Amino acid sequence: MTAEPTLPEAARRGLRRPLAMTRLGLVAERVARTFWPLWTLLILAAALLMLGVQDTLPLEVVWMLGVAIVANVIWAASWGVRRFSLPTEAEALDRLDRTLPGRPITAISDSQAIGGADSASRAVWEAHVLRMAERVRSARAVRPDLRVSDRDPYALRYAALLALAIALLFGSILRVGSIAEMAPGGGGQAAAAGPSWEGWIEPPAYTGLPSLYLADLGESVEVPEGSSVTLRLYGEVDSLHVMETVSARAGDPEAASGPVQSFEITQPGRIEVEGRGGRSWDIAMAPDAPPAITVTEPAERAEGGEFRQPFQASDDFGVTGGRVTITLDTDAIERRYGLAPDPDPRDPIVVDLPLPISGDRSDFTGTLVDNFSEHPWANLPVTLRYEVVDAMGQTGASEPISTPLHGLRFFDPMAQAIIEQRRDLLWTRENARRVSQVLRAVSFHPEDAFPSQSLFLRLRVAIRRLEAGIADTPLDLERQEEIAAALWDIANELEYGDLSDALERLRRAQERLSEAMENGADDAEIAELMQELREAMDDYMRQLAEQSQGQEQQQAQGEMQEITGDQLQEMMDRIQELMEQGRMAEAQELLDQLNRMMENMQVTQGQSGQGQQSPGQQSMQDLQETLRDQQGLSDDAFQDLQEQFGQNQPGEGRQPGQQGQQPGQQGQQPGQGQQPGQQGQPGQGQQPGQGGEQGQGQSLADRQQALRNELERQRGNLPGAGSEAGDAARDALDRAGRAMDGAEDALRERDYAGALDRQSEAMEALREGIRNLGEALAQEQQQDGQGQASTDGDTQGQQRDPLGREPASNGRIGSDEQLLGQDDVYRRAEELLDEIRRRSGDQLRPEEEREYLRRLLDRF
Repeated sequence: MTAEPTLPEAARRGLRRPLAMTRLGLVAERVARTFWPLWTLLILAAALLMLGVQDTLPLEVVWMLGVAIVANVIWAASWGVRRFSLPTEAEALDRLDRTLPGRPITAISDSQAIGGADSASRAVWEAHVLRMAERVRSARAVRPDLRVSDRDPYALRYAALLALAIALLFGSILRVGSIAEMAPGGGGQAAAAGPSWEGWIEPPAYTGLPSLYLADLGESVEVPEGSSVTLRLYGEVDSLHVMETVSARAGDPEAASGPVQSFEITQPGRIEVEGRGGRSWDIAMAPDAPPAITVTEPAERAEGGEFRQPFQASDDFGVTGGRVTITLDTDAIERRYGLAPDPDPRDPIVVDLPLPISGDRSDFTGTLVDNFSEHPWANLPVTLRYEVVDAMGQTGASEPISTPLHGLRFFDPMAQAIIEQRRDLLWTRENARRVSQVLRAVSFHPEDAFPSQSLFLRLRVAIRRLEAGIADTPLDLERQEEIAAALWDIANELEYGDLSDALERLRRAQERLSEAMENGADDAEIAELMQELREAMDDYMRQLAEQSQGQEQQQAQGEMQEITGDQLQEMMDRIQELMEQGRMAEAQELLDQLNRMMENMQVTQGQSGQGQQSPGQQSMQDLQETLRDQQGLSDDAFQDLQEQFGQNQPGEGRQPGQQGQQPGQQGQQPGQGQQPGQQGQPGQGQQPGQGGEQGQGQSLADRQQALRNELERQRGNLPGAGSEAGDAARDALDRAGRAMDGAEDALRERDYAGALDRQSEAMEALREGIRNLGEALAQEQQQDGQGQASTDGDTQGQQRDPLGREPASNGRIGSDEQLLGQDDVYRRAEELLDEIRRRSGDQLRPEEEREYLRRLLDRF
């Protein structure tokens, strides 16, 4: 044991506070290390009592657990007492001294052993003592080390603290008193002290309402339907009874006196605890209202043929699910042509309603969005019934709603005919023969209706598949669905076509808009078609700008109509405005005028061109030629596929008047058997290495290989390296090359269906590459054009725009040239005045409008 040092009185006074604090720290350390099992057991016991474990476990188990805890508490207390000892002052001084440099407390407690008679030696010793005394003044109390992890490696103390935290959150300190009732005679003491029961009413979880403690409630209580009641009775058996009329359980005297009572509230009534300290409550049940749903707006057709209809749903505690059931309204259908027979049985359409992912579902609005364009009932009258469900399983439904099942509409006449026959085929399989006859009739002159030979051939294959299916047996469901899918694809391609060519896309958009105006399309369809026309116009103008780079200026041989991009947008805005006002004739006239302007438009450039194309334009033309060659090769592969299907049926696939010639020869096929841009393409005539006896599959494979090699050469010479658009073009051409390789392998194996899939991938990648290359060239042109004030042959520093117009004066954007010739201006003015006079005399028009028109006539 450390000897207590003898300190000078001055030094002891300076160390009084840090010494006392250090000594208290030592006491805390020894208490923590010797009594941690004791306080761990006490904390665990308190947590179990607050959680009410003694109320849920059998009495025998509670007694055994209590005895075990008490025995362990006694052992832990005795173990701690035996090992605990109070720290002495010497131990505190030693710990404090160890924290100071040079151990100054020990130094000033020592005395000089030798040299006491020597004055010099005494002076040195006194200086040393003074220096150590200075260090003692800086002493601070030492922090105790309360860690006991070396004695508690399993962290049992933390487990006990966690249990106590859970008890504080979810338990009650009042439950600790129930342990006294389990002791002998405890029941009487509890009865004398107060009520010997406790109970709760728990509303259904979906309501989100809190539990109610019966002892805190008044005599009248209102609770939601489906709430559960739990009552616990303490004390002697049969001293308390529970009487209730709120549940449907049968009266059982033994059950009424049981220690635990649980039942569900299904009706209003009364709950009573009979006996000493008992109480009663009148229970009023608040019924759970069923959910409700209403449709707020009529259904509409959105972009892409989407069906949209807003709705509103509500419930007192929130909607949990919903659906809409769509059934065919046969009474509202005009039963003629293909719809005259009775339809085949078909299940109703059931669509889940969209519900809020988060937030309150007690009152919300939503929109049913789905695309039924490919369903047989598309655009036919249907009946919709909306339903919602709450947590109790109650259902609320809307009134039946009659509306067309909006879907995608087709404006191309041939596409309309094919979609109508597809609908008739899906209506009933009895229409199969009629559908095949109608499809043969409408495709009698394919050159007038089909933009490409492959579409016609695909339709012929579908017709033959349909006729083969009804030749011997009724048409089966699998073939019915297969043919319907093929007709859908053909109609889509007829409607939207191959839109890689900007001018063709522009013409197609104008045709679709004209058809929509004639057919009375709604506002949503008009807006969608106008957006398509604007996008097509933007693509066409961008292509004109790209093609104008490096081209030689061409002079017009007659009057050339010129128009700015802003004026084009104004014309399209005017067209849309007229259509929205219902003035379709004027809108159609303005659309025809726009069409004539686009046809007469000429692309020119400044006089600096010498008729030589830039490398970028040459690459663009080469890629477009490769795309046309690949399309022609795909048409030939599809023709071989058609022949493969009809190899045992001579004469199949020939049109009347063809004299036995196959499609693609000089018959009445589109393009006279020659695809656009196929002149001089690989495969026209004899291919290198193609002998007369060589099979057609090998010939097509050689042509595909030649196209692949040509594409690789073009990819190596592609401009725009380093730019994002240029790199994207190279990646797209690389994908096209891999697809061509796959098509070549399929052709050599005579797998024409697989070859067509690979060729379609190649064409799509080629189109993407052409678009990316156009963007790269446009970026280069924009960068090259900055800072150039003049070019050769243009001394004023001005250049014509891609449409061949001189810039306006004073630096304005646009043109000072007249949009129409002088004669056209006068003619147009006369037409406008005549129209104003006619409308001003129309008695069916509002008086305000006719007054405005009369003011116009007076002014002009």
